[in-house]
Amino acid sequence: MRIAILATALLAGSVAAAPAANPWHAKARELLRQSVEIPTVAGRGKVPELAQYLADQYKAAGWAAGDIHVLPYDGTPENHTAALVVRWPAAGKATAKPIMLMAHMDVVEAKPEDWSMDPFKFVEKDGYFYGRGTSDDKMGVVSVTTALLQLKARGFKPKRDIVVLFTGDEETTGIGAKLGATQWKPMLDAEFGLNADGGGGGFAPDGHPIGFTFQTAEKTYADYAFTTHNPGGHSSKPKPDNAIYQLSDALNRLGSYRFEPALNATTRAYFTERQKSESGALGNAMREWLKDPANGKAADVIEADAGEVGLTRTRCVATMLTGGHAPNALPQLARATVNCRILPGVSPDAIRDELQKIAGDKVEVTRLDDNVASLDSPLRPDVLQAYTDSVHARFPNAPVIPEMSTGASDARPFRVQGIPIYGVDGSWGIVPDDMRAHGRDERLPVKALDDDVDHWVRMLEKLAG
Repeated sequence: MRIAILATALLAGSVAAAPAANPWHAKARELLRQSVEIPTVAGRGKVPELAQYLADQYKAAGWAAGDIHVLPYDGTPENHTAALVVRWPAAGKATAKPIMLMAHMDVVEAKPEDWSMDPFKFVEKDGYFYGRGTSDDKMGVVSVTTALLQLKARGFKPKRDIVVLFTGDEETTGIGAKLGATQWKPMLDAEFGLNADGGGGGFAPDGHPIGFTFQTAEKTYADYAFTTHNPGGHSSKPKPDNAIYQLSDALNRLGSYRFEPALNATTRAYFTERQKSESGALGNAMREWLKDPANGKAADVIEADAGEVGLTRTRCVATMLTGGHAPNALPQLARATVNCRILPGVSPDAIRDELQKIAGDKVEVTRLDDNVASLDSPLRPDVLQAYTDSVHARFPNAPVIPEMSTGASDARPFRVQGIPIYGVDGSWGIVPDDMRAHGRDERLPVKALDDDVDHWVRMLEKLAG
């Protein structure tokens, strides 16, 4: 059966591709090797080194020095980092505003004792590349860069400027993206952005294509503090108004609370496509919810599925806890951090007010950040078509599904400023085995990197040619 052979063929192709016969695939592997072995973790100060290494690649390929900018900045006082901005001017008079290509150079921490290998030594084994950042998101940095180098070498003449933005703190504060959307905006000035840190595809272990996602929205990240105060006292004389108990009661109410479900253009398109192949109670719930977005019971059934958590409504969860000051004293303060992922367009202040009602008058709810509501990007037909055509050039039967990410990326500040961003990565993995971003033994199929380079070439030929 063809589909049963697909996963084997995908990974067998990976093994057979080492060393790469295609010189641009070989170039991508070398760039990924160098990138992984520069540990761009917050606090180590290595992002500027990677930014300069990449800048040198563009300069050697013929980009003018004036079109390459390594921009140092401080993500936090402890994290000196950098962004890389590269402009490829249109050949002649531009026919449209620039396209921005996005990815991030930083990675989350990885400890050698937690891995079966050194996370910052690039390893190719059994059809996979191993190392921190191989899937999140040095693969994106490398695929975009290699595609541009290849197009330049082939004499491609863009009809509009192409602008690269690689940031250095997406995994922490996201200040680089905020600077890009504000202070550096005149350098970028894009009509829309293509984000390598979004999208991508998945296959079941038997080779069945689960689909490729086209990311047009993401939830707003917001942190809140639940705080209780109390005069305290001696632990030998307990009182009914214990600060820890009051906080615990509030958190229990939060745990059972469900925000109102809501559909937006992205999630409506997502569930319209998903319900076509989903049977049973989950498929029925999807169809019922599409008919009636106020149907909370149907939304609850959808949310009960691990793959769909967070897609029907705002979700908030307690993530950190502290309280008390001595083992023999009644607590005078107890505090919990509550992390929320809020539907696009919903104000974090409105969620704070709703959380306050849940917590009650014995608990004070305050915001811990100043993030504003994320917005969704319109389902732009030309970008969606270019992405779909590229995916189907490799995998004709793979569904392409619009997606709202429950996590966050560098896209949000640009969407807030009115610049649509689309997650259009073309790599893929076997689900769930290859879903290791931020985790132990992070890896990427060798063939997926090759495919991603070719994917970005096709996308840019279509959208900038």
